[in-house]
Amino acid sequence: MLTEIDRVLLATPDAEAAARKWITNLGAEVVGRDRVSDLGASRIVLRAGTSDIEILEPDGTGRIQTALSRRGRAHLFAAGAASPDPAAVARTARASGADHREADGRQYLTLTLEGAPIEFVISPQAEREPAGKIDFLYEATILAADQAAAVAKIRDAFGLDPASFTTITSELFGYTGVLTLFEAGRLHRFEVITPIDRDKTMGRYHAKEGTGFYMAFAEAPDMGAIERAAGGVGITIDRPAERSPELNSDQLWLHPQSLGGMMLGVSRPTMAWQWSGHPERVNRID
Repeated sequence: MLTEIDRVLLATPDAEAAARKWITNLGAEVVGRDRVSDLGASRIVLRAGTSDIEILEPDGTGRIQTALSRRGRAHLFAAGAASPDPAAVARTARASGADHREADGRQYLTLTLEGAPIEFVISPQAEREPAGKIDFLYEATILAADQAAAVAKIRDAFGLDPASFTTITSELFGYTGVLTLFEAGRLHRFEVITPIDRDKTMGRYHAKEGTGFYMAFAEAPDMGAIERAAGGVGITIDRPAERSPELNSDQLWLHPQSLGGMMLGVSRPTMAWQWSGHPERVNRID
């Protein structure tokens, strides 16, 4: 019932400052400004590729203020996905135990994982004019200690087919994970990861922050354009040593300070299939 990751929602005490970072580093464009009464927040909507970035600043008491108070900093508040029938998605999620609210034409869902609220927004499918340096978002990542239980809860809440899921292990970053692909042969998914090395960055983050959203991932055709915009600050680049710097890197990560509080990974076109079950689909760079 889910077709794509279509947006992320960022909670921040300063929406204008966060928006400027997305505009500077990713060429995102402002496509809307309004207030979301259900969340108690003013909102700046940016377009990045064909995905939306909703930057939410609390304007009083409400869910965004509560989230900022709980986490103590700006962060990835919710992941958004599109569906041809959001109401049906909500019914399935509610039957599995998710909290549900309907507001501003969308379905707001909260799953409780290991005592933490994990927020989702399900929107109708829509065509969006692309903007900026990325093509689209395709992943939102959740850190959880009990991976199997978290995957099962997400599977049941969204009616996903586990036959489409794939597992991933990274010794470099020290984690194991499951990609809950919405549909076989397409990249869009939620990722559930569990640190296995408590001394590495992800392990330290989980020990400090607990269960919750960790980051999102996007695809971009020109990785160099993002590298140049960042100017070497707040960015980690994964490029094979033998590859010319004039050619695309395989992946890069914009650190939370570069995007107003959330980390974003970016992969070159097709590269994500290397760890998504179809490495034969990766276009090699010689």
